[in-house]
Amino acid sequence: MKHIIIIPDGGGDKPLEQLGGRTAFQAARTPNLDAIARIGTVGVAKTTPPGFEAGSDVCSMSLLGYDPAVYHTGRAPLEAASLGLKPTETDWIFRLNLVTTGASVQGPYHSGDDALMIDHSAGTISDAEARELLAALLSRFAAEHPTLSAQMAVTPGVSYRNILIDSGPRAYGSIVTTPPHAVPGESWRNHVPRSEKTADAESLAALEALRALSVRVFAEHPVNAARVRAGKRPATMAWLWGQGKKPSMPSFQSRFGLRGAMITAVDLLSGIAAYMGWDRLHVPGVTSYHDTDYAAQGRAAVDAVESGGYDIVCCHVEAPDEASHQADWKTKVAAIEAIDEKVVGPVRAVMERLERQGGCRVLVLPDHYTLVSTRKHDATPVPFLAAGTGIGRNGAGAFDEAEAERTGLVVEHGHELMGLFLKGFSR
Repeated sequence: MKHIIIIPDGGGDKPLEQLGGRTAFQAARTPNLDAIARIGTVGVAKTTPPGFEAGSDVCSMSLLGYDPAVYHTGRAPLEAASLGLKPTETDWIFRLNLVTTGASVQGPYHSGDDALMIDHSAGTISDAEARELLAALLSRFAAEHPTLSAQMAVTPGVSYRNILIDSGPRAYGSIVTTPPHAVPGESWRNHVPRSEKTADAESLAALEALRALSVRVFAEHPVNAARVRAGKRPATMAWLWGQGKKPSMPSFQSRFGLRGAMITAVDLLSGIAAYMGWDRLHVPGVTSYHDTDYAAQGRAAVDAVESGGYDIVCCHVEAPDEASHQADWKTKVAAIEAIDEKVVGPVRAVMERLERQGGCRVLVLPDHYTLVSTRKHDATPVPFLAAGTGIGRNGAGAFDEAEAERTGLVVEHGHELMGLFLKGFSR
């Protein structure tokens, strides 16, 4: 039996005025998803457990079968695993974003106390630009704060995403940090790391030293000057969040007896896969945005189960989430349509071929809602679609949020969905 999971990240949404009161899933042309829905089981799953915020770290871990209440220690440790980093048990790991702050989405861009969080991705800054800015920041950090610099190592990731590991004596367990994508259009100053404990003063000072220095370094850097001249958003500061220590997770194969692989452009999903014992399949042309090679992702997913020797593969597509964070409903619809045509289409075809060779099951669901209207994640239970060998139909006529709710099927604990899927929904 082969298994394929497709995650259109952040694809869930509320009805939009721009789409005539429809969601992006409802407005998009999705003949393949709708056809599979008519032969399968459709419902909703609560991928955000109580006490957690909706985010890909929590929700993707949940839908892949791991209870965040047991295994989640923070977002950054998951991404660190993707980069091949080897933190110790006592190291604190942070996500470091390059962000844009300013007066409005059109500018002027600045980092004064009255500035707003404009863009969590610094205008989807390129890898090369991000690395040049980080190199300049770290050089100055070493010169001005040599002790801190010796204890804080920064590793570049993809685009605006980077990882900081603090091996010093500081603790961050009671410090509250905020994802920059959770506060678009809000004062950045109101969301800096904070704690009510006086014992955390030294730890807070260390984080502030790096942030404050980034403002000075980035303001005068030629990379940002060139971006502004080109009409692009500059990186105005480094933003630290998502801290935690390395988790311990049993392998997927030890739990379910299946060898798995992940296709993604996002370090977070790759990191979760690493802790699960899955391989990451590197596919040329795959990005986090709508310029990704959807067809390559579809081919890679099919090849992984048909000839690659894997029992289960997850194809994660980030584009709908990034479009939502930019309030770009047109691109969100276009991304969902591309996923349907170039990822779901080939998977639908291989389902029919593999049905004659031991069987195949498919699971499709966004990890969470990302609302175009607010540019934020939302914890509304997500629609899911499961179909294939041994999975019956439950009367859905299409795949979208309203149709999933209409079926009445609710998976209360999102981490249990994987077990149900692998069993063909037989209790």
